[in-house]
Amino acid sequence: MPRIRNFHVTVKELSNTVVFLRKLVQGGSEHAFGIHVARMAGIPARVVQRAQEMLKVLEANRTAPGSKPQVSVSKDDVQLSFFQLDDPVLEQIREEILNTDLDNLTPVQALNKLNDIKKILKG
Repeated sequence: MPRIRNFHVTVKELSNTVVFLRKLVQGGSEHAFGIHVARMAGIPARVVQRAQEMLKVLEANRTAPGSKPQVSVSKDDVQLSFFQLDDPVLEQIREEILNTDLDNLTPVQALNKLNDIKKILKG
């Protein structure tokens, strides 16, 4: 399509950190920075670490175009949680929600419960 162009945002790599320079430049990027963006977005460290491990395996097993790279996946690696429930605040909110009888909650009680959860978040 003649009107479509590829652009990327320029970056500066400093050791293991990526700084996005907010400058749009024509052409593709040499690297994908999805893992860096995930870390910056607060994705749990375990998820980011697993993504880095998978990337290393995929890069080490680069194969011919069209063929599938071999990645080993154990039973425990099928799905990682995006929520770190070792965080006491998240655990407290989780317990609040699980211990709430949603089927018998009036609208006013629901608003009060939501306000309680908001107070937990604010500390």
